[in-house]
Amino acid sequence: MDNATRSERSRNAALEAAIAIIARDGPGRLTLDAIARESGLSKGGVMHQFRTKEAVLKALLERQMAHFEEFSTRYMAKVSATSANPNLATQLATIREAASSPNSAALALVAAMVENPGLMALPRELETKRMTAIKEEATDPDLAMLRWAGALGLLLSSLFGMSPLSKDEHQRLFARLLDDGQWTGLEQPATKRVAKSGAASAAKAATPRKRA
Repeated sequence: MDNATRSERSRNAALEAAIAIIARDGPGRLTLDAIARESGLSKGGVMHQFRTKEAVLKALLERQMAHFEEFSTRYMAKVSATSANPNLATQLATIREAASSPNSAALALVAAMVENPGLMALPRELETKRMTAIKEEATDPDLAMLRWAGALGLLLSSLFGMSPLSKDEHQRLFARLLDDGQWTGLEQPATKRVAKSGAASAAKAATPRKRA
């Protein structure tokens, strides 16, 4: 085995050990010593890959982001020709995938939030770009954002152990969020919403005020 392969195996072993520790003991128990014990590597071997705990968390976050970015790319290629909202469909499907993989992005995300909120700048920037694409393609951007927020709520409530829903109920709700046919009748184009808002404002302005 060459040095590059050995180094890659050690790196992966350290990251898998970190996920196991976070899942079992919580992010507060994640230390380089704990990773060494969990992985069977020497502490020097762990430190050769990661000098600090923050470096471990950053690598975990980047690895899981890359994994789900690959999933998103494949899904986008599949639905881009058939979906009216391919960016929204892709993000809903990716969130559903994350919800079914609790030991992956979810744990890395929680650990990063708890230990160093600054690490969240990278996924936040990516999500901002995705949300821009979702709003640009949508007939009703507000409804699209509601569907996205609903999916994210399902993921986070499950992740933090707050959801009373069964696995089947989760999957059923994700299926409805993904089904454009369930939502087309509720869409209000932006121009229509602006017109309604303007009419409501005009009516309010025309209503005589009661004297005190």
